[in-house]
Amino acid sequence: MTYTVNCSILLTELPLLERPAAAVEAGFDSVEFWWPFAESVPADKDVDAFERAITDAGVQLTGLNFNAGDMPGGDRGLVSWKGRCSEFKDNIDVVAGIGERLGCKAFNALYGNRMDEHTPEEQDELALKNLVAAAEGVARIGGTVLLEPVSGAERYPLKTAQDALDVIAKVRAEGPENIKLLADFYHLSVNGDNVEAVIENHAKDFGHIQIADNPGRGAPGTGNLPLGEWISRSRELGYAGPIGLEYKAPQAEAFGWLIR
Repeated sequence: MTYTVNCSILLTELPLLERPAAAVEAGFDSVEFWWPFAESVPADKDVDAFERAITDAGVQLTGLNFNAGDMPGGDRGLVSWKGRCSEFKDNIDVVAGIGERLGCKAFNALYGNRMDEHTPEEQDELALKNLVAAAEGVARIGGTVLLEPVSGAERYPLKTAQDALDVIAKVRAEGPENIKLLADFYHLSVNGDNVEAVIENHAKDFGHIQIADNPGRGAPGTGNLPLGEWISRSRELGYAGPIGLEYKAPQAEAFGWLIR
């Protein structure tokens, strides 16, 4: 389970529920997903179909996002989105239920974009409450909330690892310890963060690692990021979890770099 395939950005030529089986055919035994439904509380039949796609394929679900809104439309999370607090809270129970049934322990909570009609302080106050609730909600199944710096979204306030770590510290001050940094080496690099320093200082505490090359957010080897070295150093310093493959590539070419 060294690598886990993000089936929300890879294998997209196939219907979503066929992608776990395609990941197996490509030689993998684990997958991760962004929120795979249109609603925070989807119909039971839709949840059942998603879970069957995972179990029938025989893969382990290693990661799942909380509902982040309309991602193609530019949304990047509900955590700090005033006006959708009850929706996020309802989503926590659904996420934890899927995690419990499928043995998934890692749940990415995208923070949300800044809104013109609310101050950053108001949004941050809500985000703190929602992250505490999320951490408490998944704690019952031994789960961990992940917090991720993101690139390509100007209004998303968490750009660097330290931005996320500052929020994590505030959540832990409220009680929950089960919240960690999601270190996406692509996003950190694009945002100008010092990835080597982040690894040296925090790798042992990473909740998850995701990778894509830069420029282009393509497969490893298509850009100039030293992804292999960064992964190896993270392992040396104590990170023992899977590496999420979260890049863009056609299905026929997606995993050729692994052969090389």
